[in-house]
Amino acid sequence: MKNNIYPCLWFDGQAQAAAKFYCGIFKNSKIRADNQMVVEFELDGKKFIGLNGGPHFKFNEAVSFVIDCETQEEIDYYWEKLTADGGIESNCGWLKDKFGVSWQVVPTVLPKLLGNPERSQQVMEVFMKMKKFDIKALENA
Repeated sequence: MKNNIYPCLWFDGQAQAAAKFYCGIFKNSKIRADNQMVVEFELDGKKFIGLNGGPHFKFNEAVSFVIDCETQEEIDYYWEKLTADGGIESNCGWLKDKFGVSWQVVPTVLPKLLGNPERSQQVMEVFMKMKKFDIKALENA
């Protein structure tokens, strides 16, 4: 039995615009089907559904998408793209894009730095003051 689990994102008439926006940011991405009510798309090969469900529900931080980044260049790229045109920066690597979807742009080295008992407190103090993560500052903490 194959179980496909994927997110369905509820938009207020902007599902197609959001799918195009996201597909323009993430590699290996494409719109697979679009019937005005529902758009099926892939981001980095992972399936998503965008639903034009109306104004009844809004996105919030209770659900976010995490982007693991190996380099500062990756962090800078995703941060710039996802905050463009009205996105909002938040703290500790969190942001909301122009559609209100929450993202966490996180360096892959962070768990290792936080896992070091001799440095974890200093690392935590440094990253709690950040919006966009700065890998060098974390490593130097």
